This record gives sequence, structure tokens and C-alpha cells, in this order.
Amino acid sequence: MNMNVASIKEKKIVKYKSCFDVIGPIMIGPSSSHTAGALAIGTVANRLFQGLPKKVVVKYYESFAETHKGHGTDFAIIAGILGFAADDSKV
Repeated sequence: MNMNVASIKEKKIVKYKSCFDVIGPIMIGPSSSHTAGALAIGTVANRLFQGLPKKVVVKYYESFAETHKGHGTDFAIIAGILGFAADDSKV
């Protein structure tokens, strides 16, 4: 079999329901990308914990480290851990 044909057959086709599945939610805050991304990280952590943890230690890297306080990243991560949704007005 031609190598190119085999490579094409192995690739997965991803189908998105809307452009917002790619872009993500637009959220309130100085930087919706930092807020939405941090909330998503917190949400994943919530699922991994399978409930609320007794203690959380968050370390920021790259752009989060430089801007987490000003962009609301710290609040968004905690909101995700607490189970808040991206469209919740409290976030």
C-alpha cells in the first residue's frame, strides 16, 4: 500500500459542532482567553479530584505567571475547581 494512502487512512477526522468549539467561550474579564483557559484547567482538575479538594496549590507558568492577577486567572482556576461553568455570571 502506498505510504501516503496509509497515513491518510490513519488520520482522525474531527468534526466541530460550531466555531465556538474551536475558539472557546467569550467570558467577562480583562482577558477572556486567560479566564476561559484557566477555568477549563480548573474544571479538569475538578473532574480528576472527583469532588472538592481540602487544599489546592496553583503554580503559574509562562503568560499565566506574568498576568494571572490582572487577568483574573487565579479566580477562574478556583471557579473551575469549584464546578462553575464558563457561562456563569459569577465567573
